[in-house]
Amino acid sequence: MTEVPAAPPAVRRSLPVRDWPLSRRVRLLRNVLPPLIVLVVAVVELLIARLPDPRAEVWAHLLFYGLVGPAATFFSVEWIAQGTRARERAERELRATYAQLSASHGQLQAVQELMRDLSGAPDLGAVVEVAARGAVRATGAAHATLTVPGGLSAAAAGEGGAAGEARFPLRVPIPGGGALALHFAEPPTPETEALAQAIAAEVATGVEAARQRTLDLMTLYSVDQSIRAERNMRRLLARVTRNMAERVQAGARAAYLRDQDGLLRLEYAEDWQGERGGRGSLAPPFVERVAEAGTPLVAAEDEAAEVFPGATSALGFPMRDEQGLVGVLVLGGRGAGAFDDARLPLLALLAAQAALGVRNARAYLYSEELAISDERARIAREIHDGVAQSLAFAALKLDVVARQLRSDPDGAEAEVRAATALLREQIREVRRSIFALRPIDLERYGLLETVRRYVEDFGQQNNIRTTLNVTGDIHLAPGDEAVVFRILQESLNNVAKHARAREVTVSLHGGHRVTLRVQDDGAGFDPSQVSGRVSSAGGLGLMQMRERVESRGGTYRVLSEPGHGTLVEAEVPQA
Repeated sequence: MTEVPAAPPAVRRSLPVRDWPLSRRVRLLRNVLPPLIVLVVAVVELLIARLPDPRAEVWAHLLFYGLVGPAATFFSVEWIAQGTRARERAERELRATYAQLSASHGQLQAVQELMRDLSGAPDLGAVVEVAARGAVRATGAAHATLTVPGGLSAAAAGEGGAAGEARFPLRVPIPGGGALALHFAEPPTPETEALAQAIAAEVATGVEAARQRTLDLMTLYSVDQSIRAERNMRRLLARVTRNMAERVQAGARAAYLRDQDGLLRLEYAEDWQGERGGRGSLAPPFVERVAEAGTPLVAAEDEAAEVFPGATSALGFPMRDEQGLVGVLVLGGRGAGAFDDARLPLLALLAAQAALGVRNARAYLYSEELAISDERARIAREIHDGVAQSLAFAALKLDVVARQLRSDPDGAEAEVRAATALLREQIREVRRSIFALRPIDLERYGLLETVRRYVEDFGQQNNIRTTLNVTGDIHLAPGDEAVVFRILQESLNNVAKHARAREVTVSLHGGHRVTLRVQDDGAGFDPSQVSGRVSSAGGLGLMQMRERVESRGGTYRVLSEPGHGTLVEAEVPQA
């Protein structure tokens, strides 16, 4: 124990005698008492020696040494004992204070550990378990039970404690719902009750933080799913902005995208009256300011009214990726300061995700345009190489008929029959092309239903018996579904054009990979002779069909020989 330095002399003189410390009392007696005793004894002996009666001298000695000496010794020792008792009392108080400080430090450390564990808990279930254990450590309870809204609960027991031995319960409500029930072996003190109240408040904070994290993850997952699955630009923007608006209770939302000229134009907007028109209109000044700043901005009241009529608050987020600005998302509200507590980092992350979605949707639209252009070129080639040449040949035959009508009526009639047969064949070819070009809504019906409808219609249109067999579970990405259906479409189209088949069987099997098989009983062909050009295995040619499948991580092959039909087989991985 650290020794307290002695007070200055002025301070020592100012203290009452009863408050002197023990060391000062002992020092005083040690220094003063011996010479004082010698002096007193000398004086008393001189006085006794002057007594005339020897008997009086004896009684004087007895009186002095038998009564006065012990009394002086007693009072001196008692004076020292008082100091000793004061010192012991001070030490006891110091030990009690130290014990209280140690207990408070332990409780504070337990509360700090509880706060740290609550902040690091990954989910709501972990928060409840951590809070129950932390409440036991901090309060010294024998047993604790914690419940929160939603049906989650957890229990914890102290070291050596049992719920049956804890006869003194303490129930503390948790702000926002739920309760913390503690059980003690001894009655809890007011300090313990106050500590339990503080712990309940920390638990409420941890539960709310876990809920927010869960909600954030669900929002990010929803936006990610929207970006992956949605190809339509307006539906994509509607989903993303709706998720953002729900996070801050915004009543209005809008999306402005940068066009090929670098101008921001309205692509989607919705307010309190529903979806707004004005698509393609130029962005207001606030949207341009957000685009220039490149960071989220809060609009002034007049700026908010320019974006959403009737709004008093607006919040703008730039959509950027590695290629630069994609657009700007804006949320609107009617209350002043509606977005003061908005979680800007999460909303900014959602805006960045939306930028990726917009890029993907635009890339998909561009790929569709390329596909349409390729299909137009293919149709033009087929018309030029097939229908156009056949019609030209029919026209030549009719010219021959015109010259033979008088000179050779029988020959003219034969030429007319040949031209008629040729025209009927070309009519069937045109119908087959029209059937193949019909729009197919894979997104609406799904792959299996679309395949079923197409195979059934193909058999009716071409007077060919068709059979469809589907086995296993089939889960393909939207792009893979389009490739598989395109292979089926091309294969059936060319069965009708070239195979002269009576029956065709289509099989779809789902396993580790999805396998499509199209088999006919037609004339067949030699694949080595037609592998690089349009063939009965597909209007795109074997090479192009194989490239389409292999670009998706799949395999493609054709088995055929003249007179023994054709088997087209394509495999792609499951999603």
